[in-house]
Amino acid sequence: MQLTVTRDVFELDRVFTISRGSRTEARVLTVCISDGGASGLGECVPYARYGETLDSVAAQIEGLDLPFDRVGLQSALPPGAARNALDCALWDLAAKQAGVPVWRLAGLPAPGPEITAYTLSLDSPEAMGMQAAENAFRPLLKTKLGAGDKDIERIKAVCAGAPMARIIVDANEGWTPDVYAKLAPMLAELGVEMVEQPLPAGDDDALLQMDRVLPVCADESCHDRSSLGALVGKYDCINIKLDKTGGLTEALALRDAALNAGFKVMVGCMVGSSLAMAPAVLVAQGAALTDLDGPLLLEHDRRHPLIYDHRGVHPASPELWG
Repeated sequence: MQLTVTRDVFELDRVFTISRGSRTEARVLTVCISDGGASGLGECVPYARYGETLDSVAAQIEGLDLPFDRVGLQSALPPGAARNALDCALWDLAAKQAGVPVWRLAGLPAPGPEITAYTLSLDSPEAMGMQAAENAFRPLLKTKLGAGDKDIERIKAVCAGAPMARIIVDANEGWTPDVYAKLAPMLAELGVEMVEQPLPAGDDDALLQMDRVLPVCADESCHDRSSLGALVGKYDCINIKLDKTGGLTEALALRDAALNAGFKVMVGCMVGSSLAMAPAVLVAQGAALTDLDGPLLLEHDRRHPLIYDHRGVHPASPELWG
């Protein structure tokens, strides 16, 4: 078994802003695992919110003793970006060695396209209204919020710019309980379907006592199956991201556990390339919400990118992954 890690930079087609800051590029790690003449690929996006950097995640990956397999990997590394890239590369490698797709190896139904949200960057109400108008043809828009007093104006502008689109919002931990209590009824009346992570993770117990007139989805508060117990009574939905779960293996297990516990499931992503989205498309099959728009935010993508059309994001070609 041979392991290589490379650093890739994908320029964004415009500045992308959330409540925690702005970026102009996506910096990712690409893992290649080769064995017996076949090679598997995986991608991860180290995330500063979880204490990750390109250097720290690369060190985690390169510090592993070879060889290893998917089962051993689950205990060798914690959930996070490093394990994600390795786990997905191992799935890709196994598919190539067996000559069958990952979905079949995993015992899943054949995948199809899934309608995905398209994310509007946090900006002034006027600018967000223009973003919405440019993307009014998309059936589902996700609006970044979290800057308080202008959030209602932002949503009104988005609704005016894309009157036929369904709307979900993401506060990225930027609200307080009082802000939720104030904004949630107004957002619901405007037709917003859900808010993602309104309160900071670790400081979200207030949701237990609140009337959730606008359904709430856990993002930063949910990483893997060990997170679920603390979310009961607070959240209506969880956002599964492979960079949080530590790969496809745990993501599939988390999806099943969440559904059995009564949560709705959303499948999301960091800002990465089609290689990062490809395994997540398998998890997103039949999900209540899919948010795998990372490649749509890039100026350039991988050589064999995912297809996005009116039916949504399509499963990967064998040339890309799986």
